[in-house]
Amino acid sequence: MSTTQEQSEPVQYDEGFGTEIGVGPHPEPWPEGERYDPELLAGGDRRNVVDRYRYWTREAVVADLDTRRHDFHVAVENWGHDFNIGSVVRTANAFLAKEVHIVGRRRWNRRGAMVTDRYQHVRHHPDTESLTSWAAAEGIPVIGIDNLPGAVPLERTVLPRRCVLLFGQEGPGLTEEARAHVEMVCSIAQFGSTRSINAGAAAAIAMHAWVQRYAEIETP
Repeated sequence: MSTTQEQSEPVQYDEGFGTEIGVGPHPEPWPEGERYDPELLAGGDRRNVVDRYRYWTREAVVADLDTRRHDFHVAVENWGHDFNIGSVVRTANAFLAKEVHIVGRRRWNRRGAMVTDRYQHVRHHPDTESLTSWAAAEGIPVIGIDNLPGAVPLERTVLPRRCVLLFGQEGPGLTEEARAHVEMVCSIAQFGSTRSINAGAAAAIAMHAWVQRYAEIETP
């Protein structure tokens, strides 16, 4: 990311978004350890992070997440600067995807990610063939998500534990190239009048389908 992009993005989650969230300065004596950020301890932590990561440096948060990331990847085609990509990245962070893969244009609108991309590994591929070649080398099947003729219902499909969930753009969906390279395409059941649902919503549904089957859910 360029310096200009960094400067244009909020330092804290709520900067420029209205209601302040998070916590204020940490009372002294401060906790000790390399994971703590002196600036956050002194000034407060308004980031969009869970309580366990309050006052931690970004590097420490990422390192901890890396110890328990899930086995699924998320890929999204980016041919028209789709505004939904930020939402997909934010959801991938929430469900702790291994990586997010941006296929096509390198630049994407980060505002919808609400700064969560700072804690998520994001990889770029110039085209679908590059993505599928990478996945083949890693031994990871690519599963397309789209309501296409011949697609199998996601609700009746057991997703592989290790997989890449590939999403198309809002409107056109998966490109012809993507359809030719995926191992299978899963559709999401719909019952209303609309032809399709929002791409960000579809991504969230598919990721949660994986989470329901494979993630360890803590009992409250």
